[in-house]
Amino acid sequence: MRLLLVVALILTAALLVASFAGAEPLPPNELGRVMILEYHKIDYPEARWTRTPENFRRDLETLYARGYRLISLGDLIDGRIAVPAGTTPVVLTFDDSSPGQFRYLEANGTAEIDPKSAVGILEAFADARPDFGRAAVFFVLPAADPPNRLFNQPAYEGRKLQYLASRGYEIGNHTLWHANLGKYDETIVRGQIASAQEWIQRHVPDYKIRALALPHGVYPKDVSWALSGSVKGVTYSHDAILQVSGGPAPSPFSRDWDAVRLPRIQALEEELRHWLVYFERNPGERFVSDGDPSVVTVPATLRARLRSDLRNLRVVER
Repeated sequence: MRLLLVVALILTAALLVASFAGAEPLPPNELGRVMILEYHKIDYPEARWTRTPENFRRDLETLYARGYRLISLGDLIDGRIAVPAGTTPVVLTFDDSSPGQFRYLEANGTAEIDPKSAVGILEAFADARPDFGRAAVFFVLPAADPPNRLFNQPAYEGRKLQYLASRGYEIGNHTLWHANLGKYDETIVRGQIASAQEWIQRHVPDYKIRALALPHGVYPKDVSWALSGSVKGVTYSHDAILQVSGGPAPSPFSRDWDAVRLPRIQALEEELRHWLVYFERNPGERFVSDGDPSVVTVPATLRARLRSDLRNLRVVER
């Protein structure tokens, strides 16, 4: 039964790739929605919160073949969508800093990135297909119990965070130890966020953390506590807060855009397949780039959905 399921999933992915390969190029629509994919463990076996290395690599292959290109979360927040014309931006996020996301293997006195870890797979994929992009944001847990404490290799904590920052990946706040922020008062909420940032910045002192992913998807009683504050000399300020689910995010140029409540898609087999098929069947709802980050191209019928506060961008109707 399990073998039949695996074969069915592989055939489904192959059919999705084949169907897109023969499709006509999509016209630009920069008011379409954007997938922010949410991964947790990259490990064995495949489970509710686990994607195997092989399936994660297949996800990248499928996204690439279907015209998706990686962008950073920061670029999405800033509305700086620099992907080729006719392609669609997608954001990868990783919660909880579990070991399979970033692992070093030691051999002969040297340490190399595990090719089966998420970072190893992303790096190899970017080398093979540079036009796909190199981007992802890792929401880390600096003081969680093992195995999620900064990827569970204490000797390499600093090296890993420095590597991520130097390669263009992003580091996000996920609180100090995955605290359910809805359960606590202002002092603890702010302390959880500020302490997590302080710990991260021990290793990357000048790094600006721009986003918080909510543990359990729960907001604090007052969202302002999570957005900015200062605790014992540590000042934090977030441009975005990410939820744990909710589907594709609105375009950053849309009136529906709300960086404080950004929905995500959990990268489970059925969930990811659902949204890929959905956008295949509803191409008018998919963000499609015009190839020029200084211009926002939208269907004339959708102009009323544009944000009224857009600055320094030229709007073109098609």
